[in-house]
Amino acid sequence: MASIKIDQVQKAFGKVIAVDHLDLEIKDGEFFTFLGPSGCGKTTTLRMIAGFYYPTKGMIRFGDKDMTRVPPEKRNTGMVFQNYALFPHMTVFENVAFGLRVRKISAKELKTRVQDVLRKVRLEKYSDRQVSQLSGGQQQRVALARALVIEPEILLLDEPLSNLDAKLRDEMRSEILRLKEEYKITTIYVTHDQAEALSMSDRIAVFNFGVCHQVGTPSEIYNEPANDFVASFIGEINLLPVKVERVEQDHVYVSAQFGSESRELVVHNLPYNFNPDAKGDLSISIRPEAIKVFEQQTDGTNILKGKIEKVEFFGSVINLSVNVAGLLLQVNLLNNRSNNLESGADVWVQLPEDQIRVIPVVSGDVSC
Repeated sequence: MASIKIDQVQKAFGKVIAVDHLDLEIKDGEFFTFLGPSGCGKTTTLRMIAGFYYPTKGMIRFGDKDMTRVPPEKRNTGMVFQNYALFPHMTVFENVAFGLRVRKISAKELKTRVQDVLRKVRLEKYSDRQVSQLSGGQQQRVALARALVIEPEILLLDEPLSNLDAKLRDEMRSEILRLKEEYKITTIYVTHDQAEALSMSDRIAVFNFGVCHQVGTPSEIYNEPANDFVASFIGEINLLPVKVERVEQDHVYVSAQFGSESRELVVHNLPYNFNPDAKGDLSISIRPEAIKVFEQQTDGTNILKGKIEKVEFFGSVINLSVNVAGLLLQVNLLNNRSNNLESGADVWVQLPEDQIRVIPVVSGDVSC
């Protein structure tokens, strides 16, 4: 295994800055995900770690070794590409053995290692089959086996499940995690899929426009977004522009505009300690599942009257669109079979003060 240190790395293609002043530390044995939309810099960063690109500025270390300009074949990394990059004229065995042959491993050891890794990816019965005769999920396992058989210190996965259907993606997520635990290998995973990132990762780095906006555990990224981009990219969110009126010990008081009406809302400050000197535009964020709904008027903080505009039934969850003075709030409720809410009904919604965050509005210029 190996830890990875990315120190003030920048990558430019001509005048285009693909990755801008990136600082990251990835721990030994960690499953670390680069998450973001297309073109955000996550694959470029992965390719710099692999050695396919060299940074324009900055340094990359594996443990104590400076790997910034070390060629890919000397980095002991295993790479799984988005399109698998298998050799169609070769059998499964020969595809997996390719990296070992390049390394001039003896025939006896080569056979032992290939058979062992094929057992681990559950393809031992397919070793003599052409890869063109395999399903998408089986081809993905061949690509994983080929990366693992060389016993790399670091496994790099570039959107490996994007070509699979939903059922196969679920199966392969479990397979990748099982193999990661079995090999105890440092793994970096690139995806734009939030579900993959949240369900698989030890930690996540969220990218946009070549900038890393936040690094944290799945729980931190989801529940404590650093800014409006992270909040809106990870799952569903309600974002309301606000102005901070005052900060009193463990509470922040903000004014939010609902149509022509301004309302004061209270935010519990202790979970993250809002900076009263924060500059620039601000919003509050609250997840749809955190909002409470009442069919009768009730007392409490942050109670707002609204009208249900839309009800969507998804089995275990009911999604509501609630119009509060012209502003639509998205609300998710568990289906407990006692919900009889209908479109057009008046309701009262509560934004629990300990579920709201005051966050900056950004335009891609925030660093980790």
